[in-house]
Amino acid sequence: MNKLEAEKFKSSGINIIDPITTYIDSSVRFKGNDITINPNTHLKGNTEINSNCIIGPNSYLFDSIIDNNVNIYFSYVENSIIESKCVIGPYSRIRNNSSISQNVKIGNFAEIKNSNIGKNSNINHYCYIGDSLIGSNVNVGAGVVTCNYDGEKKSQTIIGNNCFIGSGTMIIAPRKIGNNVITGAGSIVTKDINDNLKVVGNPAKILDNS
Repeated sequence: MNKLEAEKFKSSGINIIDPITTYIDSSVRFKGNDITINPNTHLKGNTEINSNCIIGPNSYLFDSIIDNNVNIYFSYVENSIIESKCVIGPYSRIRNNSSISQNVKIGNFAEIKNSNIGKNSNINHYCYIGDSLIGSNVNVGAGVVTCNYDGEKKSQTIIGNNCFIGSGTMIIAPRKIGNNVITGAGSIVTKDINDNLKVVGNPAKILDNS
């Protein structure tokens, strides 16, 4: 039955590489052309996939909207929106009403939970971004964590545009980081940071370049 369901989509112009290992719910919507579904991919619920997308291999999508020209591989997307020209994977997890704006790269064991990521931003290499609003043109270095849970409640992190968040930075929410901010590797951010500043250390302090 699974093969027959996949063959039905294939006959409508969807390029399903291996119908035997591809699982597609009848509720899934394909809206466009040049869509490729690679092996061992599961498309579930009210998922919508638009033109020029490559999904899989080894990916799981549930109740999510995937815009044009998106590549998702070896990754999990649930209850989220992925806008155009994004690359997700390998080994990314995006969940809980997250929104990923245009031309964003998320991969290499990065998890995004209940967060909005601005266009042209990059989040790679063992990151956890939870309950956060991240602006455009932001680079999030390896091992960055938004520490959103204090044992009792979840709190939000806000990061402005054009920021460079150095590897290993821990942001202790609730925090607000302005535009054009740089954090040094290993910084522990315990206070809000204004625009155009560099901070380093534990706890993070303003770096005086004078």
